Amino acid sequence: MTTATPNPTAVASTVILNHVSKFFGRFPALLGISSTFAQGEVCALLGGNGSGKSTLLRIIAGLARPSDGSVQVAGRIGYMAHSSMLYDEMSGIENLEYTAALYGIAAREHCVKAMQDVGLDPELPRLARDYSQGMRQRLSLARAILHDPELLLLDEPFSNVDTASAAQMLTLVEQLKARGKTIVVVTHQPELVRTLADHSIVLANGRIVEEKRGRA
Repeated sequence: MTTATPNPTAVASTVILNHVSKFFGRFPALLGISSTFAQGEVCALLGGNGSGKSTLLRIIAGLARPSDGSVQVAGRIGYMAHSSMLYDEMSGIENLEYTAALYGIAAREHCVKAMQDVGLDPELPRLARDYSQGMRQRLSLARAILHDPELLLLDEPFSNVDTASAAQMLTLVEQLKARGKTIVVVTHQPELVRTLADHSIVLANGRIVEEKRGRA
């Protein structure tokens, strides 16, 4: 199960994973995952396709239940899925305003600030369907930070974008880290986060096969 506490300073770690396992039928997607993510660190979840990275991220987000073990999360969670799941018939600001209403955030200023924080123009009338892939990724990130979460979970934020957009996203992650956010990044491009990550975990066949703490 995933539990959330309102004060991230009450514990030494923002995330505590305790022997987390996940089965889909008889297939083991995760087996005995234990680790901690410290407040304010960037953790890179690495591994090949089918290694369990995205499944683990969804469990931390509370979007899936572990079959065994437990997850403790301190503070609010912002989740950026691999698929943007934007409303294509809405503009960027309309996408955020819709999400804000779900969170009970009434002020338009929150939506404007979130878009500005990721380098998007809130006054741009363009529909989300006409955004470039890099712009869609940044709008998805704006949606994830709209409610000022302590923990950010980013699933392949550098995927399917050009080099300039990937570099821009990396800069945004660095800026969010400087604001004290704990950030967990799933990526198959470890070279992009190597200099930024304080903690890296490599998964294979649902198990941790390598874990390092400290910058590369």
